[in-house]
Amino acid sequence: MPNDHDAYKPAEIAALIEGAGVAKAHLPLGQMFTLAVLAGAFIGFGAAAWLMVMTGADPGFGPLRLLGGLVFALGLILVIVGGAELFTGNALMVMAAVDGKITLTALLRNWGVVYLGNLVGAVGLAGAFALSGLLEAPMGEAAASVATAKAAGSALPWLVKGALCNALVCLAVWLTFSARDTTGKILAILWPISAFVVLGLEHSIANMFFLPLGALAGAEIPLGAALGNLFWVTLGNILGGAGGVALAYRYAYLGGKGARA
Repeated sequence: MPNDHDAYKPAEIAALIEGAGVAKAHLPLGQMFTLAVLAGAFIGFGAAAWLMVMTGADPGFGPLRLLGGLVFALGLILVIVGGAELFTGNALMVMAAVDGKITLTALLRNWGVVYLGNLVGAVGLAGAFALSGLLEAPMGEAAASVATAKAAGSALPWLVKGALCNALVCLAVWLTFSARDTTGKILAILWPISAFVVLGLEHSIANMFFLPLGALAGAEIPLGAALGNLFWVTLGNILGGAGGVALAYRYAYLGGKGARA
C-alpha cells in the first residue's frame, strides 16, 4: 500500500504539475517578476560554476564534461528547491492551458514576465562577475571563447539543440515532482541536466548569461548573432518542453480527464 515515502506515480505527477501551472499563472506580477529575476541569477551561478570547472580544459570532449554538468545542475537545484520562476521549466504550464485550467493569455503573461525577469537576473549577474575581477585570465578567456562559439551557430542547429535541451530540463522538473523530499528532488535534477550539458545542447536562459559575460570579457559578439541565438534557442526550448514533454505526458496520463477534474 502506498505511503508518504513512496514516489508519486506518473499520473499523480501530471496532476501535480497541472496544479502548479495554475498557481504559477495566478502569481501577482511583482512576485512573479522577482522570482524570475532570481531564477535568471540562479542559472547564471550554475553556468559560472561550469565555466570555472571547464577553464583550462578542452570543453568539447572528455569525462570532465560530466563534472561540469553536475556543477551546472546547481542552477536548477536553486530554482526548484529555493523556489523561483524559470521560463524553460514553465513550458510545462501548457498542460494546464490545454485542459482549460488557465487561459492562453495567462500562460503568455507568465512566459513573457518570467522570460524578461530571467534576462534581467542573468545579465545582472554577468555584470556582477565583470565587476568582481573574476573575468581576468584565464576565466575571462574561457568566457569569451564559449560566447563566441555560441554566437557562431546557425538557426537550425540552435532550434534543434534548444528543443533537445529543454526536453531534458522539463524531464528534470517532471522527475522532481515524483520526489517527496529535498534529497530526492536534487537527485532527480542531476542526471537530466548533466546530460544536456555533456551533449552540448542550448539553454536560452543560460545563454542570457554566457553571451553578455563573454562580451564583458572582451569577445566581439555581433548583437544580431546574440539575438539570433536567443530567438532560435528560445523557440526550440518551447517546442521541446511544451510539445515534447508537456503535451506528450498530458495525453498519456490525463487525456481528456484534466479538463473535467
